[in-house]
Amino acid sequence: MGKYRETVKVTEQTELSAGIFSLWIETREIAGAARAGQFLSLYSRDESRMLPRPISICAIDRERNRLRLVYRVAGAGTKEFSSLKAGDTLEVVGPLGNGFPLGKQKALLIGGGIGIPPMVELGRELNCEKAFVMGYRTEDRFLGEELEELGQVYYATEDGSYGVKGNVLDAIREYELEADVLYACGPTPMLRALQDYAREKGITCYLSLEERMACGIGACLACVCKSMDVDAHTYVKNKRICKEGPVFEGKEVDLSPWLPQKTDKQKAVEEEKEVRP
Repeated sequence: MGKYRETVKVTEQTELSAGIFSLWIETREIAGAARAGQFLSLYSRDESRMLPRPISICAIDRERNRLRLVYRVAGAGTKEFSSLKAGDTLEVVGPLGNGFPLGKQKALLIGGGIGIPPMVELGRELNCEKAFVMGYRTEDRFLGEELEELGQVYYATEDGSYGVKGNVLDAIREYELEADVLYACGPTPMLRALQDYAREKGITCYLSLEERMACGIGACLACVCKSMDVDAHTYVKNKRICKEGPVFEGKEVDLSPWLPQKTDKQKAVEEEKEVRP
C-alpha cells in the first residue's frame, strides 16, 4: 500500500495524563491503508519548523476513516499539536513504515512509555492467545483500561507504585509469562533486553524502534540503526528505521551500545598512564 499526503480534520483531542494527548483525525485514504505499527508524519503550521514530527498510530477506525494518535509533548512541534481542537486541520503524510506482522502464535505484547500506544491497535488486530506487559514510570497508567478490555495486562512501574517494581522484563519473570512470539515498542534499552531474552528462550520477537526522524521516508539517512546484514540501499550494516522499520524482527538488528573506536594516539596515552608509577 502507498502513502498519502492529506489535509486531515481533527475530530477530538483529550489529555490522558500530564503531557500525554490522544488525538483523533479524519482522513480520506490514510486510515484505510494503515496497519498496526505504522506511523504518520505531522507538519507544523509554523513555517520555521520544516521537518514533520513522526507519531505512531494508536488505533484505526476504518469505518469512519479515522486514526488515533497518542503522543507525549516533547518539544515545540508536539506542543503546537496539543493545542489542536475539533474542526482544526493539519497536513500529514502516511501511513509510513512497516507495521507488525500478524500471526496466530501465543503472543506477549510489550510496551514501555510512549511505546505503549501502538499496542492498542496491535491487540485489536491479533487474533490469537495474547497478554500485555506494560511498563510505566508511576501508577499513572494511560491507556491501561483500554488494554484491559483486550486481554490480561501485567504492569511494571519504575517506582513500584503499581504492579511489579522494575521493568517489563522483571514483570515477565515475576509472573512467569510464556509466549511463542514477542511484540514490543519502547526505549532502546528495553528492546535490547527483550531481544536478549527472546534469543535466550529461542522465540521470535518483533521490535518497533524509537528514533528521531527527519524526512520520514528514508531519503536523509538520519534514523539509521545497526543491522546484522549489509543494507542494499547504503551498502553498509545499516537499516533506515523510517523505511525498513520501524518494526524489525529481532535477529535483523544489532541494538548493542555503540562505542567509538579509539585512535592510536588515545591508546598510546592510556598505555602510558598504565605504566606510570
